[in-house]
Amino acid sequence: MFINSAGDIRLDIWPGEIFRCPPRTLTNAHSLLFASISCDVHPIHQDAEFASHTGFTSPLIHGLLLASLTALGSSDGHAKTENFVIVEQSCRYLKPAHVGDTVYPSLTVEKLWEQDHQTFCQLSTSILDQHGELLLTGFQRYLVLPPATI
Repeated sequence: MFINSAGDIRLDIWPGEIFRCPPRTLTNAHSLLFASISCDVHPIHQDAEFASHTGFTSPLIHGLLLASLTALGSSDGHAKTENFVIVEQSCRYLKPAHVGDTVYPSLTVEKLWEQDHQTFCQLSTSILDQHGELLLTGFQRYLVLPPATI
């Protein structure tokens, strides 16, 4: 259990704890919906012929779509992190994902700390594919708010 120095934040999480997000088999519909909302219509994401001319076997899933699959609120740790507000994130794409791939996103608590009378938590993020290959790695940093007073 982490308790900040003011005693108003108590977290039942610890470094090394892993939160898993639901696995998903990526479909063309996911890619089309993401393209629709993001307006990212680059042909690498939809055009098989274009993708083949760039050295890929098939269109790529949007990188930002992959990153969004590491949302803490979709993980099995969401109930423990209700007072978390994201303040920073970063990721590296190590391998592409394609339609038909099944991805397994997860977050691991790296550290909890206080700075300037505020509490923070940093989690590492990763996504594995159906072959156990690492597609994405990164981090998310959260400001931890005190519980609301009723």
